[in-house]
Amino acid sequence: MAVKKTLLSFSSGTWRLPHSVLLEAQKDLLDYRGLGIGVLELSHRSAEFAEILEKVRSNLQKMLNIPQNYKVLFLQGGDRGQFSAVPLNLIGLKDNKCADYVVTGVCSAEAAKEARNYGRVNIVHAELDSYTKIPEPSSWCLSVDASYLYYCANDSISGVEINFIPDFRDAVLICDMSSNFLSKPIDVSKFGLIFADGQSNGCAGITVVIVREDLLGSALSGCPIVFDYKQHADSLHNTPLCYSIYMMELVLEWIKRIGGTEAMESNSLAKSRLIYSVIDDSNEFYVCPVDVNCRSRMNVVFRVGGANGCSELESSFLAKAAELGMILLKGHSSVRGICVSLCNTVTLEEMQKLIEFMICFLKEHQSTVQ
Repeated sequence: MAVKKTLLSFSSGTWRLPHSVLLEAQKDLLDYRGLGIGVLELSHRSAEFAEILEKVRSNLQKMLNIPQNYKVLFLQGGDRGQFSAVPLNLIGLKDNKCADYVVTGVCSAEAAKEARNYGRVNIVHAELDSYTKIPEPSSWCLSVDASYLYYCANDSISGVEINFIPDFRDAVLICDMSSNFLSKPIDVSKFGLIFADGQSNGCAGITVVIVREDLLGSALSGCPIVFDYKQHADSLHNTPLCYSIYMMELVLEWIKRIGGTEAMESNSLAKSRLIYSVIDDSNEFYVCPVDVNCRSRMNVVFRVGGANGCSELESSFLAKAAELGMILLKGHSSVRGICVSLCNTVTLEEMQKLIEFMICFLKEHQSTVQ
């Protein structure tokens, strides 16, 4: 029997799942904990699912030291849904319906565009020509009457990461952490609301929202009930994405066994340093366009064959990588080039495989761009 080839995915969309998690899910798919029915067949009103939901919530609370005055919600609609839900719930915290936005990538730009449907949006800095840097926070011009300040911690498309928490004490801070959630410890108490897509720590569909209790109950009059945070905080308003929540439970247990968010941060720093060192030492064969001070630990973007990239070399890079079992390295169409997602489940050993390939490809083709 032929040995099945194992592929190493570097997708910046749906992240990889640990092999041990997949084995556990495989077992529970047919018979969940000896019940005689599979996990996909559990009722969302059952005691078994209630236990799953409580374990996920409890693990998140412990892992992130979430204060008691915060609610943890499990919603649908992904980050795009939250682009609408955030202003629908919070832009009315003040009568003038104004919100401040930091726009450092495609995700935050889309969020600001959506928020304009519900109130006035102030971009706190000068418009950027490209998403390769973060405007100096001291230059941000916040509105005195803004209901909140919104930013995206890590833009998976442009490879820009805001690696600090903005220090504006009077602002209600809202953060999209979809692509770096649980990759490091965070001080939840500094935020009014945090949201993150579940596919970064489970499977696609579920969205985690961590919201301070005093912010609930201020939704605009036209807010659809399915987007109203207070409705979800008070009860199971609609049938939740049971299987996605179950998968998140398995991944959270895996993260806990590995060493928690501290271990995830240590691993992500080690992996990102490895690949950035190859890029920076390549004599501009590989070029990362992002300012060194805000390069993402989670999504490394670069061009092959110089700053503007060489389409032939980049196509060859992707093809050769695929032959070696490394897939989904193509960058977003708005950025092009290569994008390497260093999600929590990518090991240092797997990262070394990519590093070795990058060095070999450099040696083979560097003379063609000199």
